[in-house]
Amino acid sequence: MKVSALSFGASSLGSVFRATKESEAIEAVHTAIDNGINFIDVSPYYGHYKAETVLGKALREIPCDKYYLSTKVGRYGKDGVNTWDYSAKRALESVDESKERLGIDFIDLINVHDIEFADLELVVNETLPALVELREKGAVGHVGITDLQLENLKWVIDHSPEGTVESVLNFCHYCLNDDKLLDFLDYFESKNVGVINASPLSMGLLSQRGVPDWHPAPKPLVEACRRAAEYCTEQGYPIEKLAIQFSVANPRIASTLFSSANPENVLKNIRYVEEPMDKALVEKVREIIGDQQRVSWKNT
Repeated sequence: MKVSALSFGASSLGSVFRATKESEAIEAVHTAIDNGINFIDVSPYYGHYKAETVLGKALREIPCDKYYLSTKVGRYGKDGVNTWDYSAKRALESVDESKERLGIDFIDLINVHDIEFADLELVVNETLPALVELREKGAVGHVGITDLQLENLKWVIDHSPEGTVESVLNFCHYCLNDDKLLDFLDYFESKNVGVINASPLSMGLLSQRGVPDWHPAPKPLVEACRRAAEYCTEQGYPIEKLAIQFSVANPRIASTLFSSANPENVLKNIRYVEEPMDKALVEKVREIIGDQQRVSWKNT
C-alpha cells in the first residue's frame, strides 16, 4: 500500500474525545479524502462500535479505490465498559462484524489491537494465524499489530513466522516530546515491516487546549508540554502545527495518523503539512520539554 504521509484516524467519529455531530463527522471523512489523504484507520473499540458505524455511512458515498482502510480486532466494549478478547474465534467474528458496520467486503489492513492487554503468546499462536488465514483467502489484504509499548511489537514479530506481521502502528512515540520510535526503525525495516505513527499531538499534550482529565501522562510531563505550548503561542505558531509537521517529516515513517471529526480541523492539519517547518522552533520546544523527553506511561 502506498499511503499518504498524513492519514485519517477515525477514533473521533466515535465521540471518544468530545461529543460530535454525525453529519459533521461524515463531512470530515470526505474532506480528508478530497484533499489527498488515502489511508483511514478505525477500530470497533472506538466509541464502542460507533466510530465504525459512522465511518461506514461516510464510506458508502466514497469510491473504494480512493482509500485504504485499516481496522482492528481484540479490543471492544459495550455500555461504557472495555472488553478484550484475542481468541481466534472472536477475531474472525470481529472481522465480519466490522465489514458489516463499515459496509465493505474487503479490509486492506487488519490489526491486532493494543497487544499489551493480551497474552503475547496467544497473539502469536492464535490471533495472528487466524488473520493470516483470512489474508490467504483474500478476505483481508495485510496483517498488522498495534501497541503503545514498542518492545511488545518487537517481541511478537520476533516470535512469529517471517512475513506474518506486515505493519506496526505505534502511538505517542514519534512526536515533539517523545521520539523513542527512532530506536526501533532499523529493526522494523530489517523485518520489512511498515511503520504507522499515531497521535502526533501525544493525545493532547501538544495542544493549546491542554490534556483531557483522563490523560495518563505524569504531571511533570504535562507541565513541560504546557510551557512549550505557551511558548509556541507567543511566537504565533500553534504547537499543533509544529507537532504535526514534526511527526510527518520523517520519510522512514510511512504515515502519521491524526483524528478529528471537524472538517475545518482536518483541512487545517492538511495545510500544516504543506508548509515548511520551523526547525529552530522544534529545537526550542524540545529544550523546554527538557528532561521530560521520552517520559511515557502505561496504556489504559
